[in-house]
Amino acid sequence: MFKDVVDFIRELYHTEEFIPLHVPRFIGNEKKYLVECIDTTFVSSVGKFVDKFEEMTEQYTGSKKAVVCVNGTEALHMALMLSGVKAGDEVITQPITFVATANAISYTGAHPVFIDVDMDTMGLSPFSVEDFLVDFGAMRNDGFCYNKISGNRISACVPMHTFGHPVKIEALVKICEKYNIALVEDAAESIGSKYKGKHTGTFGKFGIISYNGNKTITTGGGGMILTNDEELGNLAKHLTTQAKIPHPWEYAHDYIGYNYRMPNINAALGVAQMESLDTFIEKKREIAAMYKSFFDSKGIHFFSEPEDCYSNYWLNAIILNSKIERDQFLEFTNANGVMTRPIWKLMNRLSIFNNNNYNDLSNAGWLEERVVNLPSSYRL
Repeated sequence: MFKDVVDFIRELYHTEEFIPLHVPRFIGNEKKYLVECIDTTFVSSVGKFVDKFEEMTEQYTGSKKAVVCVNGTEALHMALMLSGVKAGDEVITQPITFVATANAISYTGAHPVFIDVDMDTMGLSPFSVEDFLVDFGAMRNDGFCYNKISGNRISACVPMHTFGHPVKIEALVKICEKYNIALVEDAAESIGSKYKGKHTGTFGKFGIISYNGNKTITTGGGGMILTNDEELGNLAKHLTTQAKIPHPWEYAHDYIGYNYRMPNINAALGVAQMESLDTFIEKKREIAAMYKSFFDSKGIHFFSEPEDCYSNYWLNAIILNSKIERDQFLEFTNANGVMTRPIWKLMNRLSIFNNNNYNDLSNAGWLEERVVNLPSSYRL
């Protein structure tokens, strides 16, 4: 059966060469715009492509303000700080995620609290979050929610849209409003994905997108902050450019600033990639449909977009019957030149975070042992 999978993927990508998990595709104006940056010498953090990339992202996502950053991790760090997360706070997130989510929380001095995921989204479960807050949360006179056991303020909640599949975000919004917890969406993987027609990353106080080399579109390295609060968005832009006060020649700064601004040369790639984004997603969804048809015929569960969702299918995934079968599958496919990967090790299993989980993580643990990602690049 594993050989049938390898043969199918080779046929899908029309090659006998090594097939990577996800590679960038440059099919439009990338070279043209990069040459323009070089010819005009605007290759650093000032230039028309920086502004254009932000404007295109605002239009595409429906966000009132988009602010470019050097990468998605720094975008999330800034979003958390501007959401009021302080050292010693607790931030609710999920154990199934790339480590950058938990790292960005840690940069603020806050502690990640890992809550279980839903089986149909692989993302943060609103039911588990509600259970956790009923058991451990307490509202105080200052209007904030605190952990009754640790005494720490629970200041934010960071759901991550796993592999581009939206979480049950509306339910999470209601819970966070009830407990006065800032919702910051990690939409690093989900550009183009929508929940009930609304783009991911636009439901909370902030959202962030990643443009790493392995994402649906890339700027080489890069990220974007999304917010519907224009005042906070303007502050984010100010802080990410070293908080320099505009002046013809003086160097004056009014906050502790951060060198998080994306260079124009990276934004030039982003503008060109945005021009092709709908094509990429259309073709990726076609690949997902082919995978689903194939794996349905083999009796293997292909992970499809949840109800009420439109997914970009950033990384396609199957769910095998056991950890033993998963490991056998990984060994065979990789040994035969088809790159596959398991889902990330749960964050609470990492030594740096193994004291941070509070509730039952049985869904996440079950998925960790069975989920495998498949080659998901846009086919040329």
